[in-house]
Amino acid sequence: MKSIVNVVLPIPKIYSGKVRELFEIDKQKILIVTTDRISAFDFVLPTPIPEKGIILNKLSLFWFNKLKNICENHIIETDFEKFPEILKPFRNICEGRSTIAKKTEKLPIECVVRGYLSGSAWKEYLLNSSVCGINLPAGLRESEKLPEPIFTPSTKEQKGSHDQNISFENMVSIIGKEAAGYLKEISISLYKTACLHAENKGIIIADTKFEFGFYKNKIILIDEILTPDSSRFWEKAQFQPGRTQDSLDKQYVRNYLETLNWNKQEPAPELPDDIVEKTRQKYWQIYNILTS
Repeated sequence: MKSIVNVVLPIPKIYSGKVRELFEIDKQKILIVTTDRISAFDFVLPTPIPEKGIILNKLSLFWFNKLKNICENHIIETDFEKFPEILKPFRNICEGRSTIAKKTEKLPIECVVRGYLSGSAWKEYLLNSSVCGINLPAGLRESEKLPEPIFTPSTKEQKGSHDQNISFENMVSIIGKEAAGYLKEISISLYKTACLHAENKGIIIADTKFEFGFYKNKIILIDEILTPDSSRFWEKAQFQPGRTQDSLDKQYVRNYLETLNWNKQEPAPELPDDIVEKTRQKYWQIYNILTS
């Protein structure tokens, strides 16, 4: 199957993100096309992962449906047969990787929830025993389960800029106390509910991020949720605190990139064929486990 990297459609493109292309259908609806692009360290890599966009779209739809009683989401239609007639000649681009969604006013915050100490949180903890201004117990090991999930928001920056971890107080100053409080509460609730499902499938969700937008004066869940692009997934059977975990997510690509002499500036390096194929396999594996 040919990878989908750049998307051209006969409707107005309103946004091009690291992975998703957004098109306007009308004043209330947008088309979201999830490409096979992959980003790491806030850079889009030149090598796509075949079928990745389809996996992300399918897994997000699974979670949106499973969690809809906790938080309203942006989904309107996912069946290509019900898409507007103008898109019918573009089945090979849209089918399986596209969603018609409510047009929202996106909140400029990534709502990160962490249940385990890993990644950038582990690096920050080593410096001062805290993460995003939240003090944690001394003596925790890498990948250790936290006493309670913590909410560690970051700014949502444009493509090519680095997202910045911020404190909850900073978040309040950006979007207001009421919205910030609601996003913290609902993000932790979504995470905890998803963890229960994943644990029954033998998977630990170490951390994840959610995005939200305003729709008709109400905050709803948007973008993608609980995918291997936005989450760390570990197999419970292999879990061992005190070390970096093998993961079924994008961390595999980050780990490869860390072995290179790359200064994390443009141009980003190509991925070799074996890393591309292994990543594709990991993405399908976590999809099949979680949705079985």
